[in-house]
Amino acid sequence: MKISILGGGAWGTALAISASRNLQHSVTLWVRDEAQARSLASARQNLRYLPGFVLPDRLQVSAQPLSKSAMPVLADTDLVVVATPMAALRGVLGQLQDCRVPVVWLCKGFEAADGSSPGLLGHEVQAQVAPHLLAGVLSGPSFAQEVAMGKPTALVAASSHARVRDALVEGFHSPSLRVYANEDVIGVEVGGAVKNVLAIATGLCDGLQLGLNARAALITRGLAEMTRLGVALGARAETFMGLSGLGDLVLTATGDLSRNRRVGLAMAQGQTLAQALTALGHVAEGVYCAHTVVQRARSLGVDMPIARGVVELLAGRMQAAEAVAGLMGRDPVNERL
Repeated sequence: MKISILGGGAWGTALAISASRNLQHSVTLWVRDEAQARSLASARQNLRYLPGFVLPDRLQVSAQPLSKSAMPVLADTDLVVVATPMAALRGVLGQLQDCRVPVVWLCKGFEAADGSSPGLLGHEVQAQVAPHLLAGVLSGPSFAQEVAMGKPTALVAASSHARVRDALVEGFHSPSLRVYANEDVIGVEVGGAVKNVLAIATGLCDGLQLGLNARAALITRGLAEMTRLGVALGARAETFMGLSGLGDLVLTATGDLSRNRRVGLAMAQGQTLAQALTALGHVAEGVYCAHTVVQRARSLGVDMPIARGVVELLAGRMQAAEAVAGLMGRDPVNERL
């Protein structure tokens, strides 16, 4: 199987390494510029985003621009994987709109809202700019470092097209990486987006040393918020009890490798958002989509108090202790989704 992965960040590189272990696959990692391509080819590792993990000799690296001239090359592939941040997805899908092979994305989040758009999920962006693509998403609880190491991981291949789901299973299922198929694209994407926001809240909780009871309560009620929003957008409630919902939330909210959790931890220690992001050195999608999550929820009449608290914190309108006090001081209600 021929697989093209577009984007040389940590997650794209890790998946390229994992897929290259299958001797039946031919994998190409596409990057934005020649300098990065030369670095990857000469060092045989991604020194900036995933240092310490050797690229298999069979893994090819390319910096050929995504343009009409690249389309014949991609047409010869069996699966195209977009491994860019959410902010770049619209542009890349626009360039791939004439692609005739399955195209999937890895990014988790909502596109930033503007005056003409409320902030869209990946499948909503694709419907606007490349509606004829055979498209889907690969998501689930996964840290790039562990996938690159070959540690056991389970992911979800979500698409309304059986051909896309089958291509993802064939391309990435392995002894260390299990891929489950799912038709609920909305649910899988909502889970992947909202868990990043909730991980910031959990990092805040742990940074303030509020205890394991508080962490469990926050994760549980966060899952309820996630589910309410997903169902309102058309997802199936049961999706959120699976890998892309509960699984990804638990990993991102509690794992020390979680970028979003680390933002919460840093702000609990008194750092500003700018300081936290500078120290992180990588994209933390929860920071960029928190406001959009709350906007979409409000437009649908969905209550998301934890997400709202994160927005207030990130905007500097509330201090860490105030955000937690606001959540704990809410009036008692019956437990429900």
